[in-house]
Amino acid sequence: MNHTMKLIIAVVGVFAAGFLMVGENKQKSKAEIEAASMIRNYAAIQGMANQKCPVAIQAETGEQVFFPTRVDTDKETYITLIWEGENTGSGGFKKASCTLKGTLGGISELIVDDRVIIKK
Repeated sequence: MNHTMKLIIAVVGVFAAGFLMVGENKQKSKAEIEAASMIRNYAAIQGMANQKCPVAIQAETGEQVFFPTRVDTDKETYITLIWEGENTGSGGFKKASCTLKGTLGGISELIVDDRVIIKK
């Protein structure tokens, strides 16, 4: 390989590295930043609800719950997880609803069989 070929390969390599650096450092638009923030917020609210609600329901009913049968949310400020009881014949709960609001940072409403346990 002669010196000219090495020089051409080096120049092409520098251009490729420059394009990669510019491409990775691109500024995100305001809409992209807001969308990413909303997704992180929703994931945080949902994660908190999935941690706190089953524990609160088990403390109240003695039954362990795993997956909600329904989820109601505005994807910004609150999430409501609803469970249908599986052991209703043996004295278990029929329906449990747990609402978590992001502004409170915890459970804002817990209802088990139409009995309000927590209301904030």
